[in-house]
Order: sequence, then structure tokens, then C-alpha cells
Amino acid sequence: MPDRPAPIDEADFTEVFLHGSGPGGQKINKTSSAVQLKHLPTGMVLKVQATRSRTQNRKIARQMLAERIELLEKGKESRIAIVGETKRKKKSSAVKKSKRKYRLLAEEKAAKAGKENAEEDLEEEALEDEGVNPEDMETPRQDSSKKGGDF
Repeated sequence: MPDRPAPIDEADFTEVFLHGSGPGGQKINKTSSAVQLKHLPTGMVLKVQATRSRTQNRKIARQMLAERIELLEKGKESRIAIVGETKRKKKSSAVKKSKRKYRLLAEEKAAKAGKENAEEDLEEEALEDEGVNPEDMETPRQDSSKKGGDF
């Protein structure tokens, strides 16, 4: 896997701190912890408010901007593209494995059911060989009447 992209020159982007938005109530509306970076050569704008910390948001924003610029420059050879492709392959492999597993379970279940049916067929054939019709045989029934006295 390629190394992480090199940091961007300070002169290549502008950095602005903004009030956040979304859930968090009064605190997020009052503090300027969201970071907006604008890459001057490409005009790309990126806003990050992943955490409540301005320094962490700043670090995350710079890293994301560097990755996106690398993706523009290198395309499929960039780290993000390679990591994304690896994740896609792993997910695809997991889906295939899951399908394979459930297909095998279904085959085993069908084979087991087939084996039980085969045993019943063998019993019927044995009875027919003896001259007894299996359909004429009475199957044991459970007595549906209540056992015990009336209450």
C-alpha cells in the first residue's frame, strides 16, 4: 500500500474556522470548531466538523484535503483508490463466502431430507417384498381424549 500523501503547502490553501451545525445544541452553535479549507490551485472546498476539537478537525481536514488532491493527481494509483478497491474486494469476498456457506447448508439439509426419504422408501420396499401393502398398515395414533378425571 502506498504511503500517506505528503502534507499540502500552507500557501496552497486558505483556512477558515466556522460555527458548526447540526445536533449538539447551543454549544455547537456558539463555538467555531468547524474547519473549512479551500485549495487555491484546484478551487476544492472542504468543511470538517468531525469532532468538538478545533485542532482535531484541523488535522482531519488537512489530511482529507491531501488525500483528495492525491486522488485527483494520481487517480487509480492513489492511496484512497487502492484502499477503496481493497475494501470492495474484501466485501465482495465476504458476500461470496456467505452465499457459498448457505448454499452448502441448503445442500446438506436437502441431502439429509433425501436420506430420510430414502430410508422410508427402503422400508416401504421391504414391506412390499413381504407382500404387505404399506398403505393398508395402520399408523399409531395418539388418543386425543383427556386422560384423568373430570375437573
